[in-house]
Amino acid sequence: MISYRKSLTLLMIFIMSLGTFLSGCSGNKETSKEETNETSSKGKIELDFWTFWGSETRRPIIEKIIEDFNNSQDKIHVKHTYLPWGDIWTKELAAVAAGNPPDVIINDINTVRQRAKKKQNESLGTFFEQDPSIKDQFYPELWNAVTHDGVPYALPFNTDTRLLFWNKDLFKEAGLDPEQPPKTWEEVKEFAKKIDQKTGKRYTRIGFLPRHKIGPDIWMLNATGHGYWDYEAGKPVVNDEKAVDALQWVYDFEQIYGEDVINGFKAEFGENQADPFISGKIGMVVTTPTDAYTKIRDFGNGMNFGVAPMPEMEPGNGHTVWGGGFVAEVPYGAKNPEASWEFIKYLTGPEAQEYWAVKNFDNVANIQASENAAKSSELKEDGKRVYQAAIDNMEHTILTPTPLEAPDYLNLINPELDKALLGEKTPKEALEDAQKAVEQLVGSTK
Repeated sequence: MISYRKSLTLLMIFIMSLGTFLSGCSGNKETSKEETNETSSKGKIELDFWTFWGSETRRPIIEKIIEDFNNSQDKIHVKHTYLPWGDIWTKELAAVAAGNPPDVIINDINTVRQRAKKKQNESLGTFFEQDPSIKDQFYPELWNAVTHDGVPYALPFNTDTRLLFWNKDLFKEAGLDPEQPPKTWEEVKEFAKKIDQKTGKRYTRIGFLPRHKIGPDIWMLNATGHGYWDYEAGKPVVNDEKAVDALQWVYDFEQIYGEDVINGFKAEFGENQADPFISGKIGMVVTTPTDAYTKIRDFGNGMNFGVAPMPEMEPGNGHTVWGGGFVAEVPYGAKNPEASWEFIKYLTGPEAQEYWAVKNFDNVANIQASENAAKSSELKEDGKRVYQAAIDNMEHTILTPTPLEAPDYLNLINPELDKALLGEKTPKEALEDAQKAVEQLVGSTK
């Protein structure tokens, strides 16, 4: 099973590779850039802002932010262009190659450096030098992800993290303290066993499934405190001993039930009211807090739930989890980068970010906006509680920017994880083979 994180990363790598090809087919970009530097008939600089936010929920919110920016000054006018998720970045890179890109785009945070290396986004270094304090607005992990050689190439917009949610009523029914979640992996297994419920040989309720909502990579990261890559040393660290232990733990946990039982149980999963956590078929889940809470709020019928950091491998090991997110970026060759900079500063500033956070119940990159959102009178008390827990969890959250040395490394690692979880290889064998494959990839690109 490929997680959202993996599928997005693979999509972005494919798109950026396509951009390299397209750039070779383009004409003189600098000439095009100068020739198309023009203003609207109203005397304002026109900016074209591309997003994939076209839903009934998100489109009105982003367009209200754009309207507020347009009304806040009289020099720049921003228009919103919606493109579907599957098209937006491919079309952007084709536009960059043709010398006629949009002025601002929402893009993936973990591949900013890849685009910087390929000259697919504009350096913001000159603007940053004039306003270096802007980096203090954002969570440090997010700021680090948008820099290449110390220079920013985007501004962070939103992010996410992972937290443990548990059903307090099921805890109480199973004889567990509803106010005390599991704190270690061993306790997760113990608690899950008590929550499990069977009718004959058929499970009607399962306490926990380690690969429901997250992949094995999150468990490995939680164990090691890092991803697959040592950025300082510029080398893969896929076969870390704790990563091997984590993958073994996931495999052993699933063997308690067996593949047939798990697949049969998952076949009954659905969305909204039929979500297994909402419907009480699963007692605990590690997931993104914004997604979990909005489902509980909308479909949980007053569900009694708790939220806490992801349990650690063992006491003292840490609660490290993975985060992703999106950035506001100026594509390479944009007509008016100065105006684009003014808009993305507004877009990632405290006022716009707070509005986005509260209306979408989404984790934003701006620290002040996040703290204000957690206290907003527009949120219910449970919403404030979850949002604050997400903010607090940022100290345990790390990003894993795609390494410049091996942009396709996940294509080599993921098949090995699958083999380990299918029992075709031991976790140690799988991760050692993945380590060797990525090392060979790095060697071939030098």
